[in-house]
Amino acid sequence: MIDLVIIVIIIIFLALVFDFTNGFHDSANAIATVVSTKVLTPRQAVGFAAFFNFIAAFGFGVAVASTISKIIHLNIVPLDLIPFIVLGGLVGAISWNIITWFLGLPTSSSHALIGGIMGSGISAAGFAVIKYETVELAAIFMFVSPVIGLIFGFLFMVVVLWVCRRSSKAKIDRYFKRLQLFSAGIYSFSHGTNDAQKTMGIITPLLFSIGYFSTSVDPNNLPVPIWVILSAHAAIALGTLAGGWRIVKTMGHRITKLRPVHGFAAETAGAVTILGASVAGIPVSTTHVICSSIMGVGATKRLSAVRWGIARNIVWVWILTIPISALFGFLAFQIINIFI
Repeated sequence: MIDLVIIVIIIIFLALVFDFTNGFHDSANAIATVVSTKVLTPRQAVGFAAFFNFIAAFGFGVAVASTISKIIHLNIVPLDLIPFIVLGGLVGAISWNIITWFLGLPTSSSHALIGGIMGSGISAAGFAVIKYETVELAAIFMFVSPVIGLIFGFLFMVVVLWVCRRSSKAKIDRYFKRLQLFSAGIYSFSHGTNDAQKTMGIITPLLFSIGYFSTSVDPNNLPVPIWVILSAHAAIALGTLAGGWRIVKTMGHRITKLRPVHGFAAETAGAVTILGASVAGIPVSTTHVICSSIMGVGATKRLSAVRWGIARNIVWVWILTIPISALFGFLAFQIINIFI
């Protein structure tokens, strides 16, 4: 048991490393628009985003963490295998995060984690171990949430343009530079609310595997300790401070050209979508949502204002994230299994 406890502590540390990579990978989500519109400098923007990522710990509960903890059936997996399944899933997810970060592609750390855990679980105990209702929920919203973000971004931008129709461009830019501080803050808050919970959702099964909870606790409804909540939010905030400048360039410049008014609309639309999902306990990709919100905002100028070729490449990477991460997770567990 002592050896297993040590292994679990190491894997929890690795889970927080994943949360850190999530932060620097997804920092672009929160700061690309404020950097590209020159509302904040890169240094100011990452500090601003990190602060709101952390205080999200005191926001909308842990419904998303509860969903993520149910990717596999904990009650049909031997307890001593759970840590190694999580380890294989983390290796798969981190591998995909690093590859896509290096290529400058804004992919979903959330779906990488889901795919990694799935692949590792299948490698350990076969397809029966997967809780398909959880995976189906994530898969459905992989497509639904970007559509919602696109529509909200478009409609919100239309409303803003109508309200400001009699104002000069200079006045609009000056006004929305201030408002964009609000939208960037609420978006960073929403990002922390949804994404940090995903790491909580894999740490709690680890604690279950070493008997951290009482025997009366339902393995399908595990509580999340406060220290896990604070650790996950601290890790994602530190990752945001580290920044992800390759992806900032793609998000802030290559999809469409942004002014402060466009950044405000995209961030507000994205935040509303993500907060709604967090309340409902749905793990969505904050990357997908903000990308599609930016596209929706850009489309109000004209459809050709969005570089649809870049957008198409991004969508392909979104689609491939779960299966490739699952493959990485599967292979990772196969290697781990040699040593256990």
